[in-house]
Amino acid sequence: MPTYKAPLRDIKFLMNELLGAPEQLGKMPYYAQNETADQDLLEQVLDEAARFVETELVPLNVVGDREGCVRHDDGEVTTPTGFKAAYKKYRDAGWPALDADPAFGGQGMPHLISNVLVEMMNSANVAWSMYPGLSHGAYSALHAVGSQELKDLYLPKLVSGEWTGTMCLTEPHAGTDLGIIRTKASDNGDGTYAITGTKIFISAGEHDMADNILHLVLARLDGSPQGTKGISLFLVPKYIPTADGTPGERNGVICGSLEHKMGINGNATAVLNFDGARGWLVGEINKGMNHMFIMMNAARLGTGLQGLGLGEVAYQNALTYAKDRTQMRHEPRVNPGEQADPIIVHPDVRRMLLTGKAYTEAGRALAMWLALSLDVEHHHTDEKARKEAADLVALLTPIAKAFMTDNGFNIAVQSQQVYGGHGFIKEWGMEQFVRDARIGQIYEGTNGIQALDLLGRKVLMDGGKKLQKLAATLQEFAEEHEGDEHIGDYVNQLGKAAQQLGSLTMVIGQKAMQEGGADEVNAAAVDYLRYFGHVVYGYLWARMAKVAQDRIDAGQDRDGFYLSKVQTAKFYFAKLFPETKALAATIKAGNESIAVDDKAVFGWEKALVGA
Repeated sequence: MPTYKAPLRDIKFLMNELLGAPEQLGKMPYYAQNETADQDLLEQVLDEAARFVETELVPLNVVGDREGCVRHDDGEVTTPTGFKAAYKKYRDAGWPALDADPAFGGQGMPHLISNVLVEMMNSANVAWSMYPGLSHGAYSALHAVGSQELKDLYLPKLVSGEWTGTMCLTEPHAGTDLGIIRTKASDNGDGTYAITGTKIFISAGEHDMADNILHLVLARLDGSPQGTKGISLFLVPKYIPTADGTPGERNGVICGSLEHKMGINGNATAVLNFDGARGWLVGEINKGMNHMFIMMNAARLGTGLQGLGLGEVAYQNALTYAKDRTQMRHEPRVNPGEQADPIIVHPDVRRMLLTGKAYTEAGRALAMWLALSLDVEHHHTDEKARKEAADLVALLTPIAKAFMTDNGFNIAVQSQQVYGGHGFIKEWGMEQFVRDARIGQIYEGTNGIQALDLLGRKVLMDGGKKLQKLAATLQEFAEEHEGDEHIGDYVNQLGKAAQQLGSLTMVIGQKAMQEGGADEVNAAAVDYLRYFGHVVYGYLWARMAKVAQDRIDAGQDRDGFYLSKVQTAKFYFAKLFPETKALAATIKAGNESIAVDDKAVFGWEKALVGA
């Protein structure tokens, strides 16, 4: 059975030494007055989070995968053995309230800490972690745009974990294209609306872990425009609360079925049927897409953390196996008196392990940088600082979702490869990590959609202003450390790649203004995101290597942690970062090689409108 230990040493290095988070947080009155920025307190919370996930969630991971969820004839769903009890412990310990608003029972802790908790939970048991994860997104949307009445009634229940939440977007005929949804809302004339329609792929859509489930549903109000401009957001509880706030009458929403999936089997992925269910408007009429993106952005960061968490646990287990498994002989021999040497000495195994380590540690640095930026965006007293943090989060969220889940899946596959044939056998647990990691590239907007969002909306739509701000940060770092004895080469590589990113952006932007420009943007987007991801990771690895080398020079590397950082940075720039050169070529190639003769290549004849 696979194991997991929270990487606390790395987490605390990033929090305290790379980001200087306690100092930054302590300057924000929100955290100062709530006394939630003290370094000792933050580390104590992280230690306790690690203890919880390691003891309560890890043992349930295989159980959830093998048992799955069971839907009963009345539409109720039973979660795998132990899931409900673990959730009660999670709730009783106050974890749902960690970064929530104290006005509604929250603890007011930094987003930085709650995001680390999410990473740990995803490593320990990704299917279980999705139940509270979806609730946090529902909390964020209600807190941002809900009426005071809705906030007062529902937020304390979400914050305490007594009730959970979902996000209901997708329908059978509409995946990402939400403008064509058919779920409708009719005004009941009493401040409520009748919601009718079917939603699919609803994670944690039905379960037995909480007393009530709050569905945030996209629907079109009678008379509203077609397309995304006519969509509104509604809160539809499973049970309609009574006057004293307890679950009352059963609402007209039921789980029609559960999907049978490749992975995350311990999570109930539900088809939900709404039959005149009573709902309450959240925010403004016809602004549902804007409001739902509050949840979507949180979910996309959360999905990136799934990729990160699964990559970490897969790497950990592959590393342990590689140290113990003996196969083949290495020169010079490690075990001269034995028939074979441990496989960790073989270069290809080291390549796979270092790939997992390099991508995981850079991904963690990105996730924690973005989480700290969220803290700045929400709570800094300086408006300029808030705006810059918001722009950074908006720009890098598609990368956090797509690059981290792509890498997470690839790490799981390569970690499975380290095991050889044993990696294909269930008892070792590696094949579950591969199956569980695959969904991260698909849901919350496929990674192709993330690439279009990054290039089309976050970069080109504003004339590259957000990109230019990040480029200025990279340039400042490069100028400060150019010629550095230890990281000068990394800075040089990073500087060239960052400059080329700007040039590639201009080339794509020029093509976008020509006839057929949309196809040119689409053809370049996926490779562009991956190139951009490497630039961000390269920046973070150069920073980490600099901090680590300074500690080594000061004689502070007693356990070899900093040497590990320096050597992993060397591997990243030598073996992984050069992928940018190939990506630059494919980005420049544009749409020409994709715009093939459809009948000849695919056996399909276009039926163009108006042709």
